[in-house]
Amino acid sequence: MSTYNAALRQASQAYGGAQVSTAPQKKLILMLYDGAIQNLMSAQRALEIKDLQTAHQKILKGQLIIEELMVTLNFEAGGDIAQDLYKLYEYFHWSLVQANIKKDKDQVAGVQQYLEELRESWHQL
Repeated sequence: MSTYNAALRQASQAYGGAQVSTAPQKKLILMLYDGAIQNLMSAQRALEIKDLQTAHQKILKGQLIIEELMVTLNFEAGGDIAQDLYKLYEYFHWSLVQANIKKDKDQVAGVQQYLEELRESWHQL
């Protein structure tokens, strides 16, 4: 088995799946990423127009989706990849808490960018 295929299998196992090709699992993860990205984009737009209540709500929704990504990780099957993803999600969550306190659009954008990169990687699996 190639190193690439082994990495794909391990990434899938990080989310509790048997194979990357399991469509419902892959689709669910992509949907979670899409939801987080959409909410963070909305939060940035709200911050631009000083709609702080909407920005707060959208950031909170983004945090909840990240929490869902965290709890779906399978540490036994996913090994180091699951641990690394958890650390990234933990950092994203903390960053969004800070962004919400400071009403920092750039910090929200930074998390969004990372999520887009992860989403693209998962999509390519």
